[in-house]
Amino acid sequence: MANQSSLSLQLPQGMRITAEIKPGFESILTPAALELVANLHRVFEPRRQQLQKARAERTKRLDAGERPDFLAETAHIRDSDWKVAPLPKDLECRRVEITGPVERKMIINALNSGADSYMTDFEDSNAPSWDNLITGHLNLNDAVRREISLEQNGKSYRLNDKVATLIVRPRGWHLDEKHVTVDGQRVSGGIFDFALFLFHNAKELVKRGSGPYFYLPKLESHLEARLWNDIFVAAQEGVGIARGTIRATVLIETILAAFEMDEILYELREHSSGLNAGRWDYIFSAIKKFKNDKDFCLADRSQITMTVPFMRAYALQLLKTCHRRHAPAIGGMSALIPIKNDPAANDKAMGGVRSDKARDAGDGYDGGWVAHPGLVPIAMEEFVRVLGDKPNQIGKQRDDVLVTAKDLTDFRPEAPITESGLRNNINVGIHYLGSWLAGNGCVPIHNLMEDAATAEISRSQVWQWIRSPKGKLDDGRKVTAAMVRDLTKQELEKVKAAVGGDTKPYERAAVIFEEMSTSESFTEFLTLPLYEEI
Repeated sequence: MANQSSLSLQLPQGMRITAEIKPGFESILTPAALELVANLHRVFEPRRQQLQKARAERTKRLDAGERPDFLAETAHIRDSDWKVAPLPKDLECRRVEITGPVERKMIINALNSGADSYMTDFEDSNAPSWDNLITGHLNLNDAVRREISLEQNGKSYRLNDKVATLIVRPRGWHLDEKHVTVDGQRVSGGIFDFALFLFHNAKELVKRGSGPYFYLPKLESHLEARLWNDIFVAAQEGVGIARGTIRATVLIETILAAFEMDEILYELREHSSGLNAGRWDYIFSAIKKFKNDKDFCLADRSQITMTVPFMRAYALQLLKTCHRRHAPAIGGMSALIPIKNDPAANDKAMGGVRSDKARDAGDGYDGGWVAHPGLVPIAMEEFVRVLGDKPNQIGKQRDDVLVTAKDLTDFRPEAPITESGLRNNINVGIHYLGSWLAGNGCVPIHNLMEDAATAEISRSQVWQWIRSPKGKLDDGRKVTAAMVRDLTKQELEKVKAAVGGDTKPYERAAVIFEEMSTSESFTEFLTLPLYEEI
């Protein structure tokens, strides 16, 4: 039954909202905005469901031993000469992009950070509670209009005159918005996030010389990109803005999408603003898609860097593909963050960020991601060192790069798998899941910024190590469910000691992590069962 306070909303026919409508929420959940959500749902939800079924069927084939390859039926797209539409002015220069959740202080600090652009996130770094989502939209409405401010702990936060270009990441195709139904069916979380932001801000952004720009997460095929493109066409008509005003950068963060990068750009070509190398979800995707392959087994997470064979092949293929199509190639996230109380450790971390960005810039990438405002100057320095005063290096074609399907699936290293690596996966999993349940989807843990993507690596590795014949520690012990259960108890105590205060969410998180890691079936995304608990 709808919450009493939602009954005052004027809802489109067939729509129900089962969450509390706090004061101010009605300015986001307006009749016309919700009408756009309902219309997009009715037209496009059947296709989203079909594509979800196609994902499941593909997973079954991979589980049965199929290896991915470039698509024969789309070879003409890969072989022909075409380009994406010319970029809007404020998307030509994206040397440093900062990312973070739609929290008010984060938004102000990120826009003020000196980065060229800011990806504000309804997805992996945001725990999608109803309050977080609608408050996030309120925050973004204020930010677009330069009215966002905050008084906190005796400090005043305001926007600078010059701010980063705003890019919004809605939730992925696999996520529902459980609090909103149309004709008895949950709406897509991605459509909900996208439609509300577009409705309230598209015309305002255009008036200010910008536009509604988006990041699209976790696509697994060009058909999923086609769905987004069709939604863009319908939504632009629905809100009365010109076709092509929306621009979207696709995160290539699934191994299957790596085989369809040309096709994904082609589907979105009139709305494209390039591709991004979403490295952490990409590693998770590789584990997930090859979890039952007896020959597949990756080493400790810390060993899977951007220079290992399959990651290097993916990064170079993305770069080559984008620049051939005159689209920006944006490098992924270095999870390192500043370490305040340990100068030596901080110097090492900053050196890691610097080398990461130097490699991307040298390869030809047009920009890269950071998770903390303190990293913007270092990243900017490395890109400016290569680009000079050029906004990008799209002109740097990489015809020398020749990546094969075998290169993209050259999964090394397989060793070492260590007890400390296993413990770290369990510790990070419990800590992150506990924070997520408590409402925080972006958490510094052991001097790294963790979000849902990095937590997914932790739990999927543990699951796979238990089942793989190669899942043995460097001292010869086989990783087993019993070992994981024992270590989970130990790591929970460490997490509780580290976080203090109310530890109930972490106790629940330990139960969830243990169940997910040791159960016979593999849960597609850890956020799916978690979402039902918040």
